Amino acid sequence: MKRLALLVVLGMATSALVSAQPQLTYVDLIKRLTDLEHLATLPAPGETTKQWSSYDRASQYDEATGKYLHWDANGDGGGIIRREDGQLVLAEMEGPGCIWRSWSAAPKAGPVRIYLDGASEPAVDLPFSGYFDGKHAPFTRPALVYTVALGWNNYTPIPYQKSCKIVAEEGWGQYYQFVYTTFANGTRVPTFQRELTPEEDAALDEADQLLRNCGPRDTSTGYARSSGSGWLSAKGGTDTHKLKGPNAINAIRVKFEPSLTPADHDALRELVLSIKWDGDFASSVWTPLGDFFGTAPGANPYRSLPCGLTEDGWWYANWFMPFAKSAEVTLKNEGNVDRQVTFEVYTQPLKEDPAQYARFHAKWHRDEFLPTEPARWIDWPLLKTTGRGRYVGVMLHIWNPRGGWWGEGDEKFFVDGEKFPSTFGTGSEDYFGYAWCSPLLFQHAFHNQTRNDGNNKGHVSVNRWHIADQIPFHKSFAGDIEKYYPNSRPTLYAATVYWYLAPGGDDPYSPQPLSQRTGYYVQPTYKIIPGVIEGEQLKILAQTAGNPHEQDLSGFGDQWSRDAHLWWIQAKPGDKLDLALPVAKSGKYELAVRLTKARDYGIVQLSLDGTPLGEPIDLYDPNVVPTPELKLGTHELTAGDHKLTVEITGANAQAAKSYMFGLDYVRLIEVP
Repeated sequence: MKRLALLVVLGMATSALVSAQPQLTYVDLIKRLTDLEHLATLPAPGETTKQWSSYDRASQYDEATGKYLHWDANGDGGGIIRREDGQLVLAEMEGPGCIWRSWSAAPKAGPVRIYLDGASEPAVDLPFSGYFDGKHAPFTRPALVYTVALGWNNYTPIPYQKSCKIVAEEGWGQYYQFVYTTFANGTRVPTFQRELTPEEDAALDEADQLLRNCGPRDTSTGYARSSGSGWLSAKGGTDTHKLKGPNAINAIRVKFEPSLTPADHDALRELVLSIKWDGDFASSVWTPLGDFFGTAPGANPYRSLPCGLTEDGWWYANWFMPFAKSAEVTLKNEGNVDRQVTFEVYTQPLKEDPAQYARFHAKWHRDEFLPTEPARWIDWPLLKTTGRGRYVGVMLHIWNPRGGWWGEGDEKFFVDGEKFPSTFGTGSEDYFGYAWCSPLLFQHAFHNQTRNDGNNKGHVSVNRWHIADQIPFHKSFAGDIEKYYPNSRPTLYAATVYWYLAPGGDDPYSPQPLSQRTGYYVQPTYKIIPGVIEGEQLKILAQTAGNPHEQDLSGFGDQWSRDAHLWWIQAKPGDKLDLALPVAKSGKYELAVRLTKARDYGIVQLSLDGTPLGEPIDLYDPNVVPTPELKLGTHELTAGDHKLTVEITGANAQAAKSYMFGLDYVRLIEVP
């Protein structure tokens, strides 16, 4: 009888232990895609978020010497963990966990298989392109599975209880990223199956609908509002809202009369938003106004889940910002012009004890905490903080006046003192969800390119929000993004970083003076050869293939006019590029050009109005150098545009077969 009673007691204890374990259903995981309140909760012990990617495995940390090796290695297209049984292992994780984000720049038809919880059969077995093309259930919701600006994204959750292994066959494509969370030990999650229940299908449909229609939070019912409207005087005018806790700010909205425009760079940097929690002396939120809402410089309308700018001029932020005792929200005008502003702050009661929540932080900075270790020269710090919390996003503003691709650099996130980052990316544009240096603007719930002045030259603004894929940390977080172009070029970065931090954690960022926020984006000076027609300024009439665009050459010396040329890439023998050559007045002209030579350039035939200009020109050289000015004969030309054609005919035997072409300038010398 005593043994029976003991068994009953043990059974009850086991049942209680099982029921006490945290459990997440697939519907619960789907809700994490849109749950901004969850971001404010403190991470559970053992909770982590990491990324597997195809980063260049030459980048290593040598534990024996404490040195970083090949830290700027850039062959990021095909890195894998290992080869095993004739397959390529792309990722492997121990559970309980969930893949939140899958991404690629070039998924192909080769199979990629996901094995879960030790099963011999894959839970997902598709061509890699099938994860992203919207044709294979449940990867069919357009707000979760889509392509923007050449980047392929899939935000459908893929959970597992014990383990996950992702393998591929040759022909899978190039570039991959898988972002996954490992939950606290003992958490129970379902093993993903492509065949969903009706309830799970409905939850995915609801999330898809919410993300497709994201915008300002509906504040019509259930929320308290603190609102001010009027003139914000120049040189220090403020509008402050003092709120009592416990509570949470769940929406901040601002509107100007008249509305600001994309050209209002300085105005949106002169206005500053700051927030202090629970009587703190220092601000936890301090950022120029436009940057706080996720885009800068100027007013660039877009909509995303946590923030944006609507077409009718309302700036909005939906971040969930809890506080225990008080909050002080201040909008300050440090500029020289009075501004008419409507400023609204909305709050709601907390569902849990304030001690269960972290505090919201957002800071703007430029070049803070740059690395001192020479081997890590390339790492530009986004955020450095200590304590317990979650990293939830960044808006990056790039001033790139010379053009060229600014974003070759990978993101690297070091969590809790890691020496090697648990998130190591494959390129800046990949981190922001697009690919291949695309200058196309796009907007999405989780990532956006809100400004690009033209082919990545001038101002560029991109953001990325980590919602379900937020990154918990328990001791510290150090997030970097590689920056290849130096400030002297000048290519300049400014970041607004968003994170949650438990009270008592260290936020090391101080307010920045107005002199640091405006006026630094100035045009560089160029050496210009007089009397020439710049190649990069010629109108492109047509091309059979490839990507002709301006490339900055200042990194190769000052021998090119205007430090740039017209660069034609991604073409092959037989392809043609037609350019409009303007002639001011009719007459006889000697035609001359200066081209660029390099190890991966081709052999080209130039023609004018269909007539070949001499023999093909071999543009191979071991170094990147300009040619001498090449004379191409004397021609009778009428006023107006003529057609200058470039045809790729091949490449030097010693050349890397990329068949590139560069045109520095054309010179027309009038013959008396």
